[in-house]
Amino acid sequence: MRIALDAMGGDNAPQATVHGAVWAARDLGFEVQLVGRPDVIQAELGERDVGGLSLPIKPASQVIEMDDHPATAVRARPDSSMAVGVQMLGRGETDAFVTMGNTGAGLAAALLHLGRIPGIKRPAVATLYPTSSDFGFCYVLDIGANTDCRPEYLYQFALMGSYYAELVLGISNPRVAILSNGEEEGKGNKLVVDSLPLLKSGPFNFVGNVEGKDVPAGLADVVVTDGFTGNIFIKTSEGVARLLIDVIKNGIKQYPLARPGALLMKPALQAAAKKLDYREFGGATLLGVDGVVVIGHGRSDAYAVRNAIRRAAQAVEGDVVGAIKRGLKNTETGEES
Repeated sequence: MRIALDAMGGDNAPQATVHGAVWAARDLGFEVQLVGRPDVIQAELGERDVGGLSLPIKPASQVIEMDDHPATAVRARPDSSMAVGVQMLGRGETDAFVTMGNTGAGLAAALLHLGRIPGIKRPAVATLYPTSSDFGFCYVLDIGANTDCRPEYLYQFALMGSYYAELVLGISNPRVAILSNGEEEGKGNKLVVDSLPLLKSGPFNFVGNVEGKDVPAGLADVVVTDGFTGNIFIKTSEGVARLLIDVIKNGIKQYPLARPGALLMKPALQAAAKKLDYREFGGATLLGVDGVVVIGHGRSDAYAVRNAIRRAAQAVEGDVVGAIKRGLKNTETGEES
C-alpha cells in the first residue's frame, strides 16, 4: 500500500503532516510518500525516529495556501505539493492521495489531473458522522463540493455512498435517506421533492426522508444532501459537540462535589469525547473522481493525519472506485449525458 501525502498542506504543516505520516507508517505498515519541499520535509524527519519506515520524499517546489483561489492556484502552480501528489495517483505511482490543504484546490486538482469516473456528473465530499446505531456512524454526502445540485446528482451521491458504506464500512444493505425538514414524503424544498422518485428507483436501500435530529439517532446509514446544506449540517454538529464537551468540563470545575463522580465517569466521558472527535475520522473522501482522494481539516493535527491515511487505505482495499464504475454500468441514470 502506497499513500501519497501532501506534506505542505494544512494550517499545521509540515510538523503535523510529517508526524502523522511517521505515525501511520509505523502503526499501519504503509509506504507514505511525502510530497513537498525536500529540505523542509527532511528537517522534520530528522526530529523523529524513522528507522525501518518507508517514507520516500517526492519533490514539489510550490505550495497552495489555504486562502488561495482553488482553480486558479492549481493551474498557476503545477509543481505544488497538491498537484504533484494527484498527478502521482493519475500515473499509478501511488494508490491514494491525502491532503489537509485547501479543500477547493483538492477538488480542482483531482478533477484536472484525474477526471471524473465516466458517468459521474459531480463528485461529492463525504464523511463519517457519529450516531447511536449499532454501527456507530453514518456516511454523509455531499458536505461541500456542490452547493447547487440537481436530482440526478443526489441519485449518484446515494449510489456512491451506498457502495462505500458496504465495501469500506462493512454495512450490509445500507439504509439510504435524504436530509429534509420533515420525515413525511412531500416535505422538503424543490430539490428534495424532485429527487424522491429517482432515489426510489435506485439499486440501493432507500428509506425516504430523514430530519437533522434523526441523523444522530441512526435512522440511516447513508445520508445524501446538497453541499451547501451538508456543510452547514456538519459544521454545526462539530460546534455543538465542542460546546457539550466544554460545558461538561466547566461544570466539573465549577462544582467541586462533582469531581469525585467525574473521576468515576472518566472512561465513559473519554469514550464519548473520542466518538465526537473529528480527528477519529481523519478526513473526508472525495467520491466520484477516478482515484482515491481524502481531504482532511485544515486544522488537523498528527493524529488526524494518521487516521486520514488509514481512511484512504480502506477505500483502496475496498475498491470503491471500481465498485462505482461497475455500478454505473448497470444504471441508466449513470450514463454520461
